[in-house]
Amino acid sequence: MKNQLISIVLPVFNEEAGIQATIDTLLNYIEQQEEKYELIFVDDGSKDKSVAIIKRALAQNDHIKLVEFSRNFGHQLAITAGLEYTKGDAVVVMDADLQDPPEVIPQMIKKWHEGYQIVYGKRMQRDGETVFKKFTAKMFYRTFQKLATINMPLDTGDFRLMDRRAVQQLLKLHEKDPFVRGQVTWIGFKQTSVLYHRQERIAGETKYPLSKMIKLAVDGITSFSMKPLHFVNLFSVLPLASGVFSLGYLIATNSYSFASIGVTVLLFTLGLLMLSIGILGSYLGRVLDQVNNRPRYIVSKTEGFEERNKGIHHFSARQINN
Repeated sequence: MKNQLISIVLPVFNEEAGIQATIDTLLNYIEQQEEKYELIFVDDGSKDKSVAIIKRALAQNDHIKLVEFSRNFGHQLAITAGLEYTKGDAVVVMDADLQDPPEVIPQMIKKWHEGYQIVYGKRMQRDGETVFKKFTAKMFYRTFQKLATINMPLDTGDFRLMDRRAVQQLLKLHEKDPFVRGQVTWIGFKQTSVLYHRQERIAGETKYPLSKMIKLAVDGITSFSMKPLHFVNLFSVLPLASGVFSLGYLIATNSYSFASIGVTVLLFTLGLLMLSIGILGSYLGRVLDQVNNRPRYIVSKTEGFEERNKGIHHFSARQINN
């Protein structure tokens, strides 16, 4: 155990208010552990002083490493980039706001030593979050499980430990808009969970407002399910059949208004067509992203790594495959 290296990946976006507390807490934690640790902070284009605070800590402690994006590419790609830079025998992904408590990591490591390649944190309670966010998160996981082709565990986020072999397989996936927790389920391996109490943010505000939550949900569903396309076909047929039947009935009974029927049918049909086009567009957009073959992210700078590890982790999917 003493010779094992554990990498901790922490995506960062405008965490100035709480990042120092996170650094202090993690450094205090690793000083009490038998394993060796590296803390890899991935800055996702922060506009505040987050990077400056991390750099100040990095200059004083060789456990800390920093990967800087050239701009904001998104939380899921920040996780992906962090995984690229890890060297640990196992890798832990956690948020940089201490909502994922470091005290849970030893439980994950214990499960890892028991032979599990992936150990995810399953949330029993979520402090500091609105009723709306808790409800929408609950509904998303259950809807995703019904729609998707994978059996992603309920009430889990990105807080998890992965064995080096699992990380290597995960990095072979080159989706432009990755849904990491879905990908981790998809690659398989022996997986289990540990229960934990998700804490309230110590400072700052959530980096997942409603708009980003919706995007994450759409990315997740369109990555792992074709059922929305089937629903489009179903809902395209039903209103047309219903419209023809209703129109025939009204004509037969002579109890109709041409204007009211026309407007109602038109609006209803247009609404369904718009919905159908929107769902199809989500899938076509993912295809376009893959065809463009742009780099998924661009790293502008790294600090704290060995020179041989620098500048090799922001290639396009084609370059990686070659």
